[in-house]
Amino acid sequence: MLEGRDIVCFANDWDGDPLSKKHVMTRLARRNRVLWVNSTGNRRPRASVGDLRRSAAKIGQFARGMRQTDEGIHVYPPIFVPLFGSAAARRLNRSLLIGGLGRACRRLGFSAPITWSFLPTSADVAGSLGERLVVYHCVDEYTEFTGTDGEAVAAMERRLLERADVVIVSSSPLLEAKRRHNPNVHLVTHGVDVEHFRRACSPATPVPEELAALPRPVIGFFGLIADWVDLGLLRRLALARPDWSLALLGKVDTDPEPLLGLDNVHLFGRRPYDELPGWCKGFDVAVLPFAVNELTLSANPLKLREYLAAGLPVVATPIPEVERLGELVRTGRDAGEFAARIDELLATGRRGPDPAASRRMDGESWNEKVRQMSEIVAAAERRQEERGPERAVAS
Repeated sequence: MLEGRDIVCFANDWDGDPLSKKHVMTRLARRNRVLWVNSTGNRRPRASVGDLRRSAAKIGQFARGMRQTDEGIHVYPPIFVPLFGSAAARRLNRSLLIGGLGRACRRLGFSAPITWSFLPTSADVAGSLGERLVVYHCVDEYTEFTGTDGEAVAAMERRLLERADVVIVSSSPLLEAKRRHNPNVHLVTHGVDVEHFRRACSPATPVPEELAALPRPVIGFFGLIADWVDLGLLRRLALARPDWSLALLGKVDTDPEPLLGLDNVHLFGRRPYDELPGWCKGFDVAVLPFAVNELTLSANPLKLREYLAAGLPVVATPIPEVERLGELVRTGRDAGEFAARIDELLATGRRGPDPAASRRMDGESWNEKVRQMSEIVAAAERRQEERGPERAVAS
């Protein structure tokens, strides 16, 4: 494990759901000092109530300044202009970020930090903070998110890839795509908090009352319900099996119309991470019904390993990182195949959390993944030291 480094991390907002970025950085923060830079975004803002609220929240966070979390991570809320295709906006954002982060680093006593970025929008800043190393950790095909200025984000990502000393990716398709712009690309798939989700197998873990009250079998999903989730597939599944209960947890960030009016579909909203093992305990089968597109083909869904660590049987869309797991996951291309795979599991009595199935995830822990990343970054540091000359300032 890396130790004694100062790390400046560009990621999503700290207070959001615990995505891969937070799992990685909380473990690195046990032996290193971490400055977490809240999201600088990667899509065009819309004239919507949600975006206006987010903008107001960003301004409020900036006004309150840097804070320290219970994990010992310092969170810096940047101020920026979300117009990534504008050269003038880019220059302004660069000036604001370099100035603000420079002051934050001096206040914390950071020296020759590692910039560890999960976001292409950091391209104009990465390399300008007196770093010893720039790491680009790519976990999504960012140009494919709805509302993104794909051309501008692609250009920023190319600059970041060319500037990075080392690139880490979370899926095989990302490995193939990013090595075209940087030869030093390494695949480290997502990990999972095995012990946390294994609580689903414990007799002491309670199932939420509203879930326990549903007719069985319960077919479960948790995660952000966005446009990459195939709601049409879920609707057809619910109609084909009206005696099943579909329990869906997560913030709804897309039009839920396909799921409305179905008596056996239950939207429970976003639930705290600490409660997820109890919900998993109440699932008979977990599903990952993704729409197939360039975004999902490059994805490595974090929830997939969380389902498996909970010991649940899983049926998922056959995207590459699902198929890498082989027999651990059953796959279906449409609602008919999803229903057939779930029928097979139920007929064989394979339902609900199973401790033996959970143990198959022991080698996939976040601790192990961060150890692998640490070795990759330490090797890049050694190469950088051997080269000698100081890093050129980003332009």
